[in-house]
Amino acid sequence: MKWKYALKQGIFCDRFDSVDDAEPNVLRRIMPCSEICRRRFDNVVIFSPCSVPISTRAICCGGNARIARQTWQGRIGVGEVVNQRHVMSPSTAADHRVAPFLAADVGGTHARIALVAPAANRRQPIDVLHYRRYQCAAWPSLTAVLRDFVEQLPGVALEQAPAECAVACAGYVLGDAIVNENLPWPVSIGDIRQSLGIKRIAVINDFEALAYATQFVDQADTRAVIDAIRPTAPGPVLVMGPGTGLGSAVLMPGEPHAHVLATEAGQISLAPGTERERQVLPLLAHGRDYVSYENALSGPGLLNLYRALCSLHRTSPAATTPADVTAAALAGEDPAAVEALDMFCGLLGSFVGDLVMLYGARGGVYLAGGILPQIHGFLASSTFAERYFNKGVMRAYLQQVPVRLIEHGQLGVMGAAGWFLEERRNT
Repeated sequence: MKWKYALKQGIFCDRFDSVDDAEPNVLRRIMPCSEICRRRFDNVVIFSPCSVPISTRAICCGGNARIARQTWQGRIGVGEVVNQRHVMSPSTAADHRVAPFLAADVGGTHARIALVAPAANRRQPIDVLHYRRYQCAAWPSLTAVLRDFVEQLPGVALEQAPAECAVACAGYVLGDAIVNENLPWPVSIGDIRQSLGIKRIAVINDFEALAYATQFVDQADTRAVIDAIRPTAPGPVLVMGPGTGLGSAVLMPGEPHAHVLATEAGQISLAPGTERERQVLPLLAHGRDYVSYENALSGPGLLNLYRALCSLHRTSPAATTPADVTAAALAGEDPAAVEALDMFCGLLGSFVGDLVMLYGARGGVYLAGGILPQIHGFLASSTFAERYFNKGVMRAYLQQVPVRLIEHGQLGVMGAAGWFLEERRNT
């Protein structure tokens, strides 16, 4: 497969760096001009450092995007799914050459938008200057959300909108679009750039951004689900959480920098651990031969569990939304809702334990997403811990791994912004 064909098909090779025509010296510092491909490919450039074979991170620049290649250990990987990211450790000083820019954390339910700037604080390298949270379903597009945010900025006209934007979003970049079936609308990178006059748009996976942001989390701002002595030696940190989907990423420590491993763990086949879960599994399948953890551990998944249990109870479902199920379970008003939420927590505990063992997450677990902060008390008294520890000879290992709950809040925009600044410094 030739390189041009791979790009046109949205299959990306090891490292791509993009600069505008006005910045040829930047490109020449990367590699000789003989290696430069000068053709346009939808104005989308995928950034991936030497430590990874393929990346779905994109930085899109207006005009003639030039593309340079740097091989990774002499190889070019084609047709693989991205599963690792490269992030440098936070800088100790603010980069005063960087103007304030937009950072967006876009999920299936909420879009969190911020105007951010570099800060000199190593523990909090991002200053959030303005911040708003939007209900995605109330807006016709991400462009409309970003446009409204800019229009609400004090003293900033639309034509003075920031020139750069970092977007954390589930899914992947394909041509001009961010593809994610959980979003209420398609996302067009070109439309955002044209409507707001943004010259550069960077895209990172949403849970990858959250994992990056855990470097800045104060433990006082988290809540314990499973207490354990915090490890003295650094280890991998698992970040996962159910929301509209089921996201997961791992922060891998290292010197001189850490890496973020972006995963699709939510698509792993669901493994029932009790007789009741085995009864529910075929009802979740709806005739299919494959059921993922996301089909149970997400907002829609909780509703799936509830409807399946109503069928087993031989009752008609009273709740019609995940929020209805949660409210009925917390109030103790609906036996099927209570059982569904307890099964949800048990499956989550079992799955988290599996992922801790899989990734060797000795550094701990952060649970995020839109559902868990609402049910913290229920989670603590559920079968979560029992199922988490129920791993045979690995029980003692898991007892040393803390599990904590974090509020999503501004972490996504901070992670996206911090990653974007590091990409700028290293390209």
